[in-house]
Amino acid sequence: MKKALHIIISGGGTGGHIYPAIAIANEVKLRYPEAKILFVGAKDKMEMEKVPQAGYEIEGLWISGIQRKITVKNLLFPFKLLSSLWKANRILRKFKPVVAIGTGGFASGPTLMMANRKKIPTLIQEQNSYPGITNKLLSKKAKKICVAYDNLERFFPKENIIKTGNPVRQDLLSIHSKKEEGQAFFDLKKDKKTVLVIGGSLGAKRINQLIELELGFFQKQDIQIIWQCGKLYYEEFRVYNDDEDVQVHAFLNRMDLAYAAADFIISRSGASSVSELCIVGKPTIFIPSPNVAEDHQTKNAKAIVDKHGAIMLKESELHTFPVVFETLMKDKGKQESLSENIKTLALPNATSDIVNEIEKLIN
Repeated sequence: MKKALHIIISGGGTGGHIYPAIAIANEVKLRYPEAKILFVGAKDKMEMEKVPQAGYEIEGLWISGIQRKITVKNLLFPFKLLSSLWKANRILRKFKPVVAIGTGGFASGPTLMMANRKKIPTLIQEQNSYPGITNKLLSKKAKKICVAYDNLERFFPKENIIKTGNPVRQDLLSIHSKKEEGQAFFDLKKDKKTVLVIGGSLGAKRINQLIELELGFFQKQDIQIIWQCGKLYYEEFRVYNDDEDVQVHAFLNRMDLAYAAADFIISRSGASSVSELCIVGKPTIFIPSPNVAEDHQTKNAKAIVDKHGAIMLKESELHTFPVVFETLMKDKGKQESLSENIKTLALPNATSDIVNEIEKLIN
């Protein structure tokens, strides 16, 4: 491996596909500083901004998913697919990668499809407990399928599955020694319990509405809140920064310190969040988004709840939140058992294990 390795990574649409892709790229660069890594994303999606911020080049394809209802966008889909297959083929021909990696999202379909056709070995990283249609199709030709949950042989060829977990921020591995640093960073009172609310980078409308509705309840319980409402909702909810024990953030740049400071966590159950929360090991209430493909957030949360590692509240059950939360808050034994059980599901070496599998393909 004297000459520089050329590696293509494709994935995006949401942070859940982008951040694992960047984590994999960083680990490759750590091992092979001379490696050339090119990302392929979907034009107009957040990867076109986030990947260059992380220091990598990216090419954009004209691709999007099929809408569930009949729309004009669906009529364009065949043209977008053909355009993307053609451009992906051109990128592969010019860049000559030794391996192509897909982390999910629209762009990974055409990219890995053309890589398979050119006999370039492919690896897919499936973050969820219930895979999307793209990865199900790609898995038939993929050499390796890195997964985060058990029982995925229902969807993928069993002999190619490796359970690695999902890449997570490495700074989370040391959060248990950072509680005081977290409290100081967020200017929290040490004698009060802290609830951390996270709804993903864009935010979660129903979770934000719930927190707004229950601010009086939290005040009665003498609780302080770190509320990441997402950039789409910040203007609407920033007014609550005037409350002494409430801080509203569009985005949290120091997730490690937010997790460290928290006593309880309320979160969506996207794959990356679930993987992080297994390492964090705090009592967690998952509120899955019902508006995602294959309802995979509910399935992700259920995989943890079935092992007694968290509580799940569906959006249709949010009226029961005060009772559920107060019961948890008063039950120290329950808090401890949730923490212990969710920690047993953590796979902190995921990034390294995935890159080990990539190395096998290269060699």
